[in-house]
Amino acid sequence: MSRKEELYVRKIESGTVIDHIAAGHSLDVLRILKINGRGESVVSVLINVPSKKVGRKDIVKVDRRELRPEEVDKIALVAPNATINIVRGFEVVDKKKVKLPRLIKGIIRCDNPTCVSNANEPVESIFLVEQVEPLRVRCHYCTRIMESGDILKQF
Repeated sequence: MSRKEELYVRKIESGTVIDHIAAGHSLDVLRILKINGRGESVVSVLINVPSKKVGRKDIVKVDRRELRPEEVDKIALVAPNATINIVRGFEVVDKKKVKLPRLIKGIIRCDNPTCVSNANEPVESIFLVEQVEPLRVRCHYCTRIMESGDILKQF
């Protein structure tokens, strides 16, 4: 590939780079982060970028914003192989892989309307991850199975 053909996206001075998102899921990540284009941060979205490891991947760069832990937990639901890079002064100061826990607590809700977790009781939703890719989780209370499409509807 010649220099003229290379993809160019400038470095960010500070913020977050979410790398290794499965191809086609960067828009899901934007939805989770509630980025809709009306905010003040500069956001770069790269879709279907060539990757030696996985063939194709997506990347999201968010200028002047560091993600909160609960946002990273949500991203793990749609991009379990993503890497979060925190940038300060144009340098990566922290790099970590997202981790999908075995139990998901309080992040998503059961789509069974009769589940006790939806009955206005002081009960936190709990899901057991049965399968990571494609995502499949089971409600601890009513045993309803939910898949990635069901979860994405909540964001």
